[in-house]
Amino acid sequence: MSPGGQFLVSLDSSDKRRILAAADACTQPGEIGALLRREGIYSSHLSTWRRQRATAERAALEPQKRGRKSDPARAEARRVDTLTRENERLRRQLAQAELIIDVQKKVASLLDMSIAHTSSGAF
Repeated sequence: MSPGGQFLVSLDSSDKRRILAAADACTQPGEIGALLRREGIYSSHLSTWRRQRATAERAALEPQKRGRKSDPARAEARRVDTLTRENERLRRQLAQAELIIDVQKKVASLLDMSIAHTSSGAF
């Protein structure tokens, strides 16, 4: 008994199935109440167990995914590998873009010098 004077119910799944089957078989008024008293449970237990049973039955009827089950660690490793390759590709593109910008700066400075040189002495 608990400190409040009530019994604490701890039933395994086979007991719950047995009690649900007995409750489903009750047809006369008062039979479910007698079953609840005999087993020492509340009607809320029956409601909860029926809901759990219905959820389990629905899950059992869902089509099962065929093939290998996905491994979260393997999927994460694959994602890291993909991101690493993409990172390296972007780094190469950045280096190429920086090289192009440097060449453009040098060409611009050479053109400025040649324009300054031609404008000061030729005409």
